[in-house]
Amino acid sequence: MTRSDTLSKTYFKIRDVAELLNVTPSTLRFWEKEFPNLINPYRNEGGTRYYSPSDIENIRKIIYLVKDRGLRLEAAKAELTHNREVVEKRFEVIERLKQMREQVNGLLNALNSKR
Repeated sequence: MTRSDTLSKTYFKIRDVAELLNVTPSTLRFWEKEFPNLINPYRNEGGTRYYSPSDIENIRKIIYLVKDRGLRLEAAKAELTHNREVVEKRFEVIERLKQMREQVNGLLNALNSKR
């Protein structure tokens, strides 16, 4: 599943979100309890979780804070509570830089294959 898939679907099952973001479903369930104001998946009558694109973006921010920046959960909660705008701007910049790196690497690979 790619990021463009994220924009084309309304809801995603926990398995798909876990695969997309490279985390375990149990991690997603845990974070749902720890960040109830950010992650609030829809549940059907059977209890199956369905995550919205905004849930997925919020999970990406948590991953950025916890895995990329190495913050503990309490610190990540504090950042998202007190400095949400700053976190969102930094997250957006990091995401754009990652995309640019992928594009540059793609160009380099294309150039190397022509040699």
